[in-house]
Amino acid sequence: MSEFVENKDQEEKATNEVEPITNMADALDSVQEIKVGDIVTADVLAFDESNQVRVAIKNSGGLEGVIPKNELATSRVEDPSEVVSIGDELELVVVKPIKDKENGNYLLSKKRIDARKVWAELEEKHANKETIEAPVKDVVKGGLVVDAGVRGFVPASMVEDYYVDDFSSYKGQTLEFQIVELDPADNRLILSHKEIARQKREEERSQRLSELEEGSIVEGKVARLTNFGAFIDLGGVDGLVHISRIAHEHVKHPSDKLTVGDTVEVKILSIDEEEGRISLSIKDTLPGPWDDIEEKASEGTVLKGVVKRLVSFGAFVEVFPGVEGLVHISQICHEHIETPSDRLSEGQEVEVKVLSADPQEKRLSLSIKALLDRPADFEEKQEEAPKPRRNKTTNRNNQRRQSEKTNQQSGATSTSLNDAATEGSFTLGDLLGKNFAELQQDAEESDQD
Repeated sequence: MSEFVENKDQEEKATNEVEPITNMADALDSVQEIKVGDIVTADVLAFDESNQVRVAIKNSGGLEGVIPKNELATSRVEDPSEVVSIGDELELVVVKPIKDKENGNYLLSKKRIDARKVWAELEEKHANKETIEAPVKDVVKGGLVVDAGVRGFVPASMVEDYYVDDFSSYKGQTLEFQIVELDPADNRLILSHKEIARQKREEERSQRLSELEEGSIVEGKVARLTNFGAFIDLGGVDGLVHISRIAHEHVKHPSDKLTVGDTVEVKILSIDEEEGRISLSIKDTLPGPWDDIEEKASEGTVLKGVVKRLVSFGAFVEVFPGVEGLVHISQICHEHIETPSDRLSEGQEVEVKVLSADPQEKRLSLSIKALLDRPADFEEKQEEAPKPRRNKTTNRNNQRRQSEKTNQQSGATSTSLNDAATEGSFTLGDLLGKNFAELQQDAEESDQD
């Protein structure tokens, strides 16, 4: 019995002596052999004076490593504590061994392991034709730089489906992109926002078009100016204000009245949903130039104006923007003149007196003569003007010529009447004026002879 106990004690003693050897072997086997390019797991120990992160590499037999600030993340890092915290367990890639082992045994990178994962995700999304969202980090010559976990580039031609002159407003925006091209080996990622923007705009345009009604007055912003008008953004859809619809008065160029970014009220004249065209008017939202003409240009009012057009029977003078009145040839001066151009020229500034105003017919009768002093010898000159003597033959010839002249004048008067009707016509007596008086004088002289 005692012999059995003694043998048992010897076996236990032998077992105890072998156990530490077995555990040491296991420990040596568990130590990971580290090579450049390996992925290791490490715990964050501390931040050193150079803002580097010191870590303890697991299963390495007590080896340590260091992560430089520029290897923490794909974006610029100022303070490592914003990216990792002490005690965090990180997955890292071995960049190279460190000769000076005071700061650790290996140089490690978190950025590169993160980038591997990002590239793998991007490749999968590209294969499935999925889009990604990423913030625009910078505007550079030729396009936009975005942070997609790795650096991505958007060429200028792929930002929008229309020309953009200044991309500065895109910085800081988070946009949706299509992956056009990627090559992890060259860190090349080309993205596009163009098609996504076009599709989104078409959807918004269709929705907005269904909400707009012809004849309604809405608010919009001046988006673009051209030689022929202004494009107004109505909230996802653009409409055109033709240059003739910007103001009541003549506008040489839209930039004379509008600036890109201006908020304006417009009236919707027509909507063509098939063509996606909207015709707008700013002029129709403004008070008409003739609305209060009786107050601004009551009878007897003296106004300043500019000669806009000269016609055979007088001159049209603009006294207010969009308001023109007629100075009949007989109201230009006291003396007889053959044509208005004898005294006036287009663009000339003149002072006129209002003879009458008709807001319904949009007619304004003006006079320059009423503001001029009559020459002292005006009546004497009229009386002293010699009258030609005529014999019967002359009278017959004159009558024949007068008949032809009357027919011509009748045709000319008809034309003048048509012109006057177009321009804002006046009475028959006003338009005939001198012609009527000459016919009457010739008739009287014929009777005397």
